Amino acid sequence: MHIIKTALLSYGMSGKIFHAPFIAAHSGFRLLGSWERSQKKIEEDYPDAISYPTLEALLADEAIELVIINTPNNTHFDYATKALLANKHVVVEKAFTTTVAEGESLKALADKQQKKISVYQNRRYDSDFRTVKNILEEKLLGEIVEAEFHYDRFKPVVGPKLHKETAGPGAGLLMDLGPHLIDEALCLFGMPQAVFADIRITRPLSKVDDWFDLLLYYPAFRVRLKASGFVKEAIPANIINGCNGSFIKARADVQEADLLAGKKPGDINWGIEPKSGYGLLHTEKKGVVVKEHILSAKGNYGDYYEGVYQALTTAKPMPVSAQDGINTIIIIEAAVKSCAEKRIVEL
Repeated sequence: MHIIKTALLSYGMSGKIFHAPFIAAHSGFRLLGSWERSQKKIEEDYPDAISYPTLEALLADEAIELVIINTPNNTHFDYATKALLANKHVVVEKAFTTTVAEGESLKALADKQQKKISVYQNRRYDSDFRTVKNILEEKLLGEIVEAEFHYDRFKPVVGPKLHKETAGPGAGLLMDLGPHLIDEALCLFGMPQAVFADIRITRPLSKVDDWFDLLLYYPAFRVRLKASGFVKEAIPANIINGCNGSFIKARADVQEADLLAGKKPGDINWGIEPKSGYGLLHTEKKGVVVKEHILSAKGNYGDYYEGVYQALTTAKPMPVSAQDGINTIIIIEAAVKSCAEKRIVEL
């Protein structure tokens, strides 16, 4: 079995919670180490791991085959470029890049270097998304009329992470949570024909956008994507209405909370939602009206890394392509233009 030696570019929250546990749990990967600028933490959790003092030292290690770019958005393009030029395969966290031009440049460079590149969109592996996808694939609602996806929280004050709260490329809620919601819509429905957007600053003292409302135009239906930091009592995060009925579901995936609590993937009950998170289906089946709670699909972020392993050891494509990442930024750029010009932007 080929073992893919892998390194992280950061061992903060994302490295510790979203990447390292799944790399370590997969028999096809070995977590070789991480670039750590000041605090040396990775060796505490993984005694055999290397704490690289610089990016250059990490990229110079010829044993490393795969580099995870899990650093602030505005560094993705530069670090991914350097990793590809060092002949490494690359996984880049969302948002893939800060501009479409940067994304296209990375895609072209990966092709030139004959290396594979992927965007880490872990929410595709949430129980929430998988459940919604199943409902649509089974055509339980008939022709879709509208869909609405929310990522709402109650965070009314400016946070401590400067890279998220300082105005500049890659900052703001649209670049932080927007890629999750946009990728969800594009996975389920494909690219829309046009975008209309309202993007705001709502928190006192905030320097970056922290509220957005995007409307994606499809030929026969509309999709709304919304995020806010002032939602104390959230409505269902997933709302889909069709000609035959509706499906609503709260955001209830348990993986992030379990990881933060110190639980490790691999348990038989990993990714299973409690009944309180089950979605409500109200529709018609063969002429009979049904109203029932639906068992949620099992979530597993580890399936992303299984997809990466298959891509790097066989001819299969990466689970989330560079073009997927570019398409998300196309929507974001259109949304920014729409808000600035107060009009619908055709794609």
